[in-house]
Amino acid sequence: MATDTAGSVKAKALELGFDSVGITDLSPPPHGDVLRQWIADGMAANMGYMPRQAKRRLDPSLIFPGATRVVVATKNYFLEDGGPANGQAGKVARYARGKDYHHSIGERLSELADHILGVGDDSTIARTYVDAGPVPERELAQRAGLGWIGKNTMLIDPKAGSFFFIASVFTNLDLAVDAPFALDHCGSCRRCIEACPTQAIVSERVVDARLCISYLTIESKEGHPAELQSLMGDLVFGCDICQDVCPWNVKFAEPPQNQWLRQNYGLEWVELEQFATMEEAAFDQKYGTTPLERPGLKGMKRNVETAKKNQRDTK
Repeated sequence: MATDTAGSVKAKALELGFDSVGITDLSPPPHGDVLRQWIADGMAANMGYMPRQAKRRLDPSLIFPGATRVVVATKNYFLEDGGPANGQAGKVARYARGKDYHHSIGERLSELADHILGVGDDSTIARTYVDAGPVPERELAQRAGLGWIGKNTMLIDPKAGSFFFIASVFTNLDLAVDAPFALDHCGSCRRCIEACPTQAIVSERVVDARLCISYLTIESKEGHPAELQSLMGDLVFGCDICQDVCPWNVKFAEPPQNQWLRQNYGLEWVELEQFATMEEAAFDQKYGTTPLERPGLKGMKRNVETAKKNQRDTK
């Protein structure tokens, strides 16, 4: 019965357009000591939610009381990069080149949760999470058989690379669990570590947020450290470098077959000069439904100033 129900849930996830799906239980992830040390060493920077959420990240059964299983699904967001933009422009990470993925994925994930409720009984519960809350998504995805965690801390699918979102549904439905993905296919490769401009991957599978361009351009509320600014190039929102050089992406990453993520190909590069006089209303109208809303106009202006300085210095 549990196996049949799990098959029904997986089939529904694939029907909805997710690219892979697996199921695991909510026992503690095996790398809890790494998270504790990462926080203790200050590598979470000013992301105060990380230590606040640590207890639940270390014990996923506390995330949604009553849940015993988690259905983990992935959605490919890979887009081919175009050539350099003309004039002064800043580059945006692939995942952020369209409508905020929380909404796009959330709509489909809610349909999956409804399916879970439908195949259960009156006591069945289901709660969705899309890159939010204290969910250790990559650990759960690895344990659900969807890939291994690479040296850049990204989950890597041997058939598709690492350019995908991870979403989850917590439930108490009795579902058969999948075998964990046990192999580490990174081997001796260090391309992601060596390619990081700011050397943020301080050791295998440990990223210091204080040095990470994604953190500096999105999560940080402060100015960019002077010693890192010249290393950030023209990146104004996020960074794909450690994924771009990964052999598994070079060989296997391809654009998704369906486009329900509503990616906007015109958002690969953003004009830098527009931010000089842009006001909040104009920013909200143009970028309010995209991930660029996360740093807001103030954060984007900071990012743009760093990119402009780097472009001036390279002329």
